[in-house]
Amino acid sequence: MKTRLLILSFSPIAGDARVLKQVEAFRDEYEVTTCGYGEAPDGVAEHIRIPDDVLHNVLHDGRITKKRYKRAYWSLWSVGWVRRHLKPGRWDVVLANDVEAVPIALRLKPAKGVHADLHEYSPLLHEDWEGWKLKITPYVEWLCSEYVSQASSWSTVSGGLAREYDRMFGFRPVIVTNAAPYIVAEPQPVGEPVRLVHSGAAMHDRRLDDLVSGVMASTSGATLDFYLTPNQPAFLDHLRERAAESGGRVRVNDPVPYAELSSTLQRYDVGVHFLPPTNFNNRWALPNKLFDYVQARLGVIIGPSPEMAEYVHGFGLGVVADGFAPEDLAAVLDTMTVHEVEKWKASANASARELSAESQVAIWKQAIAALAAS
Repeated sequence: MKTRLLILSFSPIAGDARVLKQVEAFRDEYEVTTCGYGEAPDGVAEHIRIPDDVLHNVLHDGRITKKRYKRAYWSLWSVGWVRRHLKPGRWDVVLANDVEAVPIALRLKPAKGVHADLHEYSPLLHEDWEGWKLKITPYVEWLCSEYVSQASSWSTVSGGLAREYDRMFGFRPVIVTNAAPYIVAEPQPVGEPVRLVHSGAAMHDRRLDDLVSGVMASTSGATLDFYLTPNQPAFLDHLRERAAESGGRVRVNDPVPYAELSSTLQRYDVGVHFLPPTNFNNRWALPNKLFDYVQARLGVIIGPSPEMAEYVHGFGLGVVADGFAPEDLAAVLDTMTVHEVEKWKASANASARELSAESQVAIWKQAIAALAAS
């Protein structure tokens, strides 16, 4: 009889890349039920869909202000819906995604335990927002201390986040990066001028307009293409206006479906990502786009983000700029040679298998197998 595994995520699972990796990792060996928003992912035994109009994480301001954290959590609409519709004791193991899923996962009383996959360092998720550290950080720290620490095992996306969970709450997650699936590809010839690309979300705090300024300040002739989701439409419009001033060197393109992303990226030479440390999670970020660039066999230019820098230096993938400012990017572009970019792309090709999702998913498999065997 297969172990009964519930994968719980307060997200649209069929479009959540990290949770989909979990589904794909376990759906053959385990009897997998998913619970979350949106349509059922492929291949699961059952999908329990949270209705779209049951909003998640709508906190009661008065309860948070008065530090009535237990009542604030258990009165969340999404949590209440799951509590009413999922029967305790039905599953052997629950894989709970993010802090907010862990308390209700424990309440479901899985026979063999709860694994908590923590996608961010949640207490400081939006520490740069006004009022977050004063009101929300203590609440999320309470969730971590009261509930997340009671899980059977944990994982997170980078070493900096794992160390902070350990320092603050006494549990040390294993690291499962947001690596991309392995793709069979070969490095393409380097263009002259070099073709830069950035894929991701159009968000103001990522300061993508600084990338535009850096390219425009460079004398190298390098071009930059963005493929951006419209998370903040006003900022995306601003970015298009800036790109229009570049004389054709910068283009803002519509996003492409993830299934087409790698083939799109392969038309370029270097993936660029400068993520200023505007909050704790940005400082210790190890984002999926770094691994997308590797699978597309691109070189990489990043700012001095310590987790990303460890990979870029360790695998010879590209260069780490001295800072996050436009002039730091321009300085890299003005000294970069075609031969260097060829070497970076060759290193990405040599590292693609090791840095793929398959090697990371194996870490989840070990954790869940250990619970199933307990």
